[in-house]
Amino acid sequence: MLGQVEIGIDLGTANLLVYCKDKGIILNEPSVVAIDANTKKVLAVGTDAKEMIGKTPGRIVAVRPMKDGVIADFDVTSQMLKELMKKAGKVAGFSIRKPTVVVCTPSGATSVERRAIQDAIKSSGAKTVHLIEEPVAAAIGADLPVDEPIANLIVDIGGGTTEVAIISYGGVVSCNSLRLAGDKLDEDIIQYIRKEYNLLIGERTAENVKMEIGYAPIEHPEIKMDVRGRDLVTGLPKTVIVSSYEIQLALRESLLAILETIRVTLESSPPELSGDIVDRGVVISGGGSLLNGIQEWLSQVIIVPVHLAPNPLESVAIGTGRSLHVLKKLQKVTS
Repeated sequence: MLGQVEIGIDLGTANLLVYCKDKGIILNEPSVVAIDANTKKVLAVGTDAKEMIGKTPGRIVAVRPMKDGVIADFDVTSQMLKELMKKAGKVAGFSIRKPTVVVCTPSGATSVERRAIQDAIKSSGAKTVHLIEEPVAAAIGADLPVDEPIANLIVDIGGGTTEVAIISYGGVVSCNSLRLAGDKLDEDIIQYIRKEYNLLIGERTAENVKMEIGYAPIEHPEIKMDVRGRDLVTGLPKTVIVSSYEIQLALRESLLAILETIRVTLESSPPELSGDIVDRGVVISGGGSLLNGIQEWLSQVIIVPVHLAPNPLESVAIGTGRSLHVLKKLQKVTS
């Protein structure tokens, strides 16, 4: 393939997505790396590595090098990016050599964290790297008219961070970033089941519980689910039956923190734009927006319409790829 390859990367805490201009999403893999603890050699990345979480022998460690939307382990992130770029090239059917990359960063990231993301992408073979703020990318990916002078309120609930932003005329008017999202909800479930049932469960089990019977604070018919783990008293495997009402209670505090972030952002909105939000409502994206009942709950408490983005899991990646066309209008992007 001739010409400059342009790709957008959503370097997320839970998943890494690669978007290519003509092909759409060409890669969607968990941001997980399996490493040999003795040699520091990367054994697997993405889906293969995620399968190993909590199931590996001592010398093999499955780690998530991204934490709260920023790089926690630079070397491992660089290696993960190199491997996944190779994989993306195979999937797309061409070699990704020296691409122009747009990558998103949490709006609350410090300049040091932004530089680390830029350096990691460069070290994986990119020619030029542009940074775009995550909520702007999510809004572009959700088909919102970000370059028009009307208010677009986006709530992106990812794995490590929740980003709430009011975007108008290609820039962020008001924005708040909360380092609490999908991973924290999983942690809440782990802690609740540990406290109530003396049962230790893993991250993947907690994630399944959240997806199947996790609910926002709304009325719903009770659902029950078998949860397997290790009994902390006997040390033996044990199964307990957990109700969706209990999980709803476990998630309540974190969801209220997300709601408070939305409220703070709305309070700092200029009055002219507040009128737009009443008419146009709020768009939610990211994995957390798929929690049962969250759309209904938010529309009840903030009393404006709440819409789900067309591809909530892929909005940010699609937005980073598409933003190449609107880079000139987006003043927030630094190169």
